[in-house]
Parts: sequence; C-alpha cells; structure tokens
Amino acid sequence: MGTVLPLVTGLIWLYVLWRFVWPLPWGAASRVALAVVLLMAIQYHQITGRFFGSLGSPELPQWVLIGLAWAFGSVLLLALLLLVRDIVGVLVWLPARGAGRLILQGQGVRLTVGGLALVLSAIGVWQAVKIPTVRTVAITIPGLPAAFEGYRIAQLTDLHASRLLPQYWQAAVVARANQLKPDLIVMTGDLADGSPEARAADVRPFQDLRARDGVLAIPGNHEYYADYVRWMAAYRALGLTMLENSHVLLHRDGAELAVAGLTDRQAGAFGLPRPDLHAALQGIPAGVRVILLDHRPGAAPTNAQAGVVLQLSGHTHGGQILGPHLLTRWANNGFVSGLYRVGDMTLYVSNGTGLWNGLAIRLGRPSEITQIVLRAG
Repeated sequence: MGTVLPLVTGLIWLYVLWRFVWPLPWGAASRVALAVVLLMAIQYHQITGRFFGSLGSPELPQWVLIGLAWAFGSVLLLALLLLVRDIVGVLVWLPARGAGRLILQGQGVRLTVGGLALVLSAIGVWQAVKIPTVRTVAITIPGLPAAFEGYRIAQLTDLHASRLLPQYWQAAVVARANQLKPDLIVMTGDLADGSPEARAADVRPFQDLRARDGVLAIPGNHEYYADYVRWMAAYRALGLTMLENSHVLLHRDGAELAVAGLTDRQAGAFGLPRPDLHAALQGIPAGVRVILLDHRPGAAPTNAQAGVVLQLSGHTHGGQILGPHLLTRWANNGFVSGLYRVGDMTLYVSNGTGLWNGLAIRLGRPSEITQIVLRAG
C-alpha cells in the first residue's frame, strides 16, 4: 500500500488537473494554487503518515481527520464525476461525430460537477462517522437443532478504533449492540488501527460487551499492521475470546453448535500462522453445525466444501460507494455485501460497523450493526 496508494492518487490528481483545473477561466497563478491544494488533499495519507503517526493511524484530532476525509473524498468524487461526464459525452458524440464538439464540456457543467463533489463528499463523510443502525437478518440453517431456533448473534466488524472513531464512538456502538440482548456477539476483524498503547482508551469499551454466550472475535488484516501478538493479548485482556484457527462449542439443552474462526492471510507477510480451516474445524463432533468467522469473504467456496453452514465476514465495507463498489466485489471473489448462497452454505458479508480513516466516506453502502437470527430449515 505504501507505494501503490500514492501512485493511484497521483494519477487521479493528474486527471482532475487535466479535465477540471486547467480548463477553468482563471489566471495561471490561481489554477496553480488550486492544483497544489488538490494535490495536498489527494495525497494527505502520505503527509499525515510521515508527520503525524502512520499511514494506518494518523494521530490527529477527530475534527481534523473529518476535514481531511472530506477534502480527499471531494477530489476522489470529482474525478469519478468527471469520468462519468466524459464517458457520457463521448457516447453521445460518437453517433454524430461530425456534428461538432463533445457536449457537457462547458464551464457551467464543470463548476456544477465541482460543487456536487463537495456536497456528496460531506454527505458521505457524515454517513461514514455516524453511529450505525441495526440491520436484522434472518438466516435459515438446515439441520439447526431446535434448541437454537431464534438464536440471536450480533455481528460487529471493521470497527477500526482510531482517532477518527474514538472511545465515545466505540462506546455508543457497544451500547447499541448490548441493547439487542444477543445470545452471542461476534467481531469479525479489523477492530483497531494503530498500536495497542495508542488505542488503549479507544478499545476499552469492548470490555463492556455483554452476551449470554460471550464475545468471540477474529483478527483482520489491520491487526497485523501494528503489533499482532500484543493486540491479541490486549483483546483477550478485554474479555474477548480470540479464535485463531480454532473453535468453541455452544450448548443449549443438550444440543451443540460450533463457532470457528480463522486468522487473516495477511499473517503470511509477518511470518505468523496463516488461515488454517482444517485446524479450526479439527475436533468438532460429527454432525454439529458449524458457523465460521472469516474476515475476508473470498474463500467462501472453499469453506462451503468443508461443510461450514454459515460464514460471517466483513472486510469489504460494502464497497463504501455505490457504483465503485463493483471493484470491491471483483477484488473479493464476487462477494461484497449481504447474503449469498455458496453451495450448501450461507455467506453473510457485513457492510462494516466502522471503516478505515484513510477512506472515510459512504454513499449508498451504509454501516451496520448486524443482528442475525438463526432459523431451522
């Protein structure tokens, strides 16, 4: 990410410079000043990562991060809107290309697109940082023991505790999850950004999560970027049961249900245990239905073949922006948001409860606290 991100954002800036800034009817000095401002906005990750902490977790006040998210989102959305404008213009021009120049190229259209990008970015950032609402999903599991009929699981994922989503925000999410009075709470990775010391206060609300069968959690890719081993110890100290290629058995009136959890494939880059489905399922009694917690949804076909009946994932944030979310779907084996049927297994991909501060914008892909209700089929 350290080299790819500035390259991609640099190309976005060049496109905006070409299609928006330079055609403006302003003096050269004004256009250069605007170009510099837009460059700083689109490259703010590099600036904050160099001078204010790290790329993954800049240590700046929340209001500053919100402002930077709005500025970055504005440039990103401006590029997307310009691209849509140019594509529409070409499609309209091609059938009658001898009739004149491309449409939608006037100064009025250009300024309207710029204003729309500013407004949409403000809306998107607000959608990203507000406390998420509850989304209830009923999932039928064939062969589910009658004792687990109506069993309620609260899924929290991609909380990304940080200076952007700090202690008060995490506490509000915990309170909303507890209000559901779930039988079980699961946390499917990317719980925090930054070091355990920097985030100690921000993750403290996790210790207040309450469910009849406790709180089960797995790591996501972001757990590896700071200090994985110490993060696992910190989460356990908060009362979370970390499933690292392991499982637990839940009991109800003599019936059993297994919940297994995997590590993340990012582990390989740090010499740590990679996801091992065989190890996670080993020792589960024959015939016991298995729910799998896997941060990324992409391995769902393999997990289904192993006999898992329900997989709960996050990681995608739902794609965050409607339209470009198709790229996220492509990058995750076709899975991005909601329910999927994969062989005999059901996959649920949450839009995420929070998100990474580096792209704090949501448009048409709302955050969620997921309440999953199990039904026997």
